[in-house]
Amino acid sequence: MTDQLTISVLTLQHRIPDDWAADPWAEVRPLIDGVDLLKGVHPEGVALSCRHWRGPAESWPLKATNQPRRVMLTEPTCTAGCCGALYVTLRREGDRVVWDAWENTSNITAVLADIHFDAAQYDAELARAAADRSWEEPVDTVARLLEQTLTGSGWFERWGCVLTGVWPRRKEPGVAEELTSPEGVDVEFQHGQAPGERACSYAYELFVTHDQSVEEQARQLAARILADDPRKTAELREC
Repeated sequence: MTDQLTISVLTLQHRIPDDWAADPWAEVRPLIDGVDLLKGVHPEGVALSCRHWRGPAESWPLKATNQPRRVMLTEPTCTAGCCGALYVTLRREGDRVVWDAWENTSNITAVLADIHFDAAQYDAELARAAADRSWEEPVDTVARLLEQTLTGSGWFERWGCVLTGVWPRRKEPGVAEELTSPEGVDVEFQHGQAPGERACSYAYELFVTHDQSVEEQARQLAARILADDPRKTAELREC
């Protein structure tokens, strides 16, 4: 008699990490049958952020194909090499997606059993999560819209620069206002030097308000950056 195969349901949940030092964007955390099973086997782990879900479907972190692929599901806020991470191999088998060959490189050796998903439900959930904006706070929306504009503008390349990151800057709970920067968006870029020399790092520390639409704020911030050579208008951080 053949055992009945258990088919699980994948849900991807956007969650702003308690500690956003490593990445202030929301993590996209996988729940299995509504339960965060990963928390039990890698409690310090943070899932990959929503930044990694903005490209084409082929680039999504949990995209499953017929070719098995080892994927890092969660890592600590330091680095995987420092404190370990949780990995799984995922693949498509007909109308199923399989997660197996778990690997936990942290100091906790626990892993999960093989998990099987219905491929149609799995693919639909990946697409839903990639398009989900319901979790965003105003600062997230401004940062996302600004990043879209800057990435597509070619502006930094015009000046021999490379855009390295656009990040929402959140108000830190429990920290006095005079000890932290106001809520806003940080834009970071580098200007390359001659071969063998260090690149110079620059940053904009931008602010958001609650008396304008997020679209208008993103437009105004982009216009400010695109008005002149960014090396003149941004703060030099390191060179």
